[in-house]
Amino acid sequence: MILSSSSDSAIPESLRLRRERAERITNALRAAILVLLAFAAVAYSTVLSPELERANVMLLVPMLSWTVAQYLLWYRADRLPEWLPLTNAIVDVTAVTGIIAGYAIAGSGALALRSPIFIMYFIVLAARPVASSVRKTAVVATLLVAQYAILVFWLKATGRIAPVVNPMEAIPAGTISYLDEGAKVGLLAVAGAIATYGTIWVEGLVIESAKESAERQRVQTRLVQSQLDTLRLQLSPHFLFNALNSAMALIGVDAAAAERMLTAISDFLRTVLHSSTEPEVTVDQELGLLENYIEIQRVRFGDKLRVIFDIDDSLRSAMVPSLLLQPLVENSIRHGIGPRASGGTITVCVRAEEKDLCIEVVDDGIGPSARRSREKPRGSGLGLANTATRLNHLYGDRHRFETGPGKRGGFVVRVYLPIKFSDKPARGVRQMPEPESVMGA
Repeated sequence: MILSSSSDSAIPESLRLRRERAERITNALRAAILVLLAFAAVAYSTVLSPELERANVMLLVPMLSWTVAQYLLWYRADRLPEWLPLTNAIVDVTAVTGIIAGYAIAGSGALALRSPIFIMYFIVLAARPVASSVRKTAVVATLLVAQYAILVFWLKATGRIAPVVNPMEAIPAGTISYLDEGAKVGLLAVAGAIATYGTIWVEGLVIESAKESAERQRVQTRLVQSQLDTLRLQLSPHFLFNALNSAMALIGVDAAAAERMLTAISDFLRTVLHSSTEPEVTVDQELGLLENYIEIQRVRFGDKLRVIFDIDDSLRSAMVPSLLLQPLVENSIRHGIGPRASGGTITVCVRAEEKDLCIEVVDDGIGPSARRSREKPRGSGLGLANTATRLNHLYGDRHRFETGPGKRGGFVVRVYLPIKFSDKPARGVRQMPEPESVMGA
């Protein structure tokens, strides 16, 4: 795997959010450390010189104020300013340098350079890979090395330190050596390089993972779309086989009726092919397709088939899966109404229930008990099974598909979908029959 730095515009949103969380945590740690330092300064105030006390106040008060101000100004917002992580890192590095310089001015330069506060440089660098971009980390690492090197040079130039060559001579003499300070600068440079590389590694790993995830999502989407297309292609031959069988049965009995049925079949298939590339259509378009299908069945059943529509006009532009209603109505006709000599009634209802679009197909046919006994030799219906699978692919947990006996007998299919309206202008809204009117009577 080749790792390289990337521009901020190429950073995945997930990495931005993680960096913001890391920055918030880092700021909380900064506040905790400053509070501890403030308590330590107060505890040792009796033994510190007035100059050291002033140095503590001049450094700790602005740092604490800046840290607290961040919570008041930006931490209630969803996003932090993009410049804040870099600014915080520069402030931290400068504060550490300022503390060392203040102690050198107020006390001894040699003791200031040996102070444990030097370790804070490494703590600042350690937070960079998780809180900063590559460029920001490189800037902070360079600034850190430059500030400490300039600090040592300034202390030497002003006579506050008198370095010696041999480190072993520096300890008993209470001074510092060139070798020790050179090693410190070298260690800071190495730590900065490691922090920069660590940022490159983390950033590259996250970007590569995001690309692989996006590619997997694209493959999964194509797979699901392929499965949906397969299911849709299964529905058309399934309907066509049943419809052509009905037409063939009519040829010897009523040739004119068979001709009308074949014409209606042709119109229906033309409409299906026209919408085959659209996974979702409006309720109005789906009802138009259903009307063509009902015309085919009216040739076969005549006045034995009655269809009632109860449609909420405000939902005509709502989106539903294409070819949703036809297999549900076909299921009612074939397994509920068809076996009855007297025929029956199918009610198609489209309404809103809370935040869901409810589509209901109810028949007063033979009911689920009789259906099961009739379907055992042939298996369950393809229409319902494919519809359930398509809905699961399209909506997942955001839908419900319910089937069962009706309150007054017969069979009920209910589909609950999230309401989503088409953003395309309606191409002429067709007026369906009134809620209580009957087709095919």
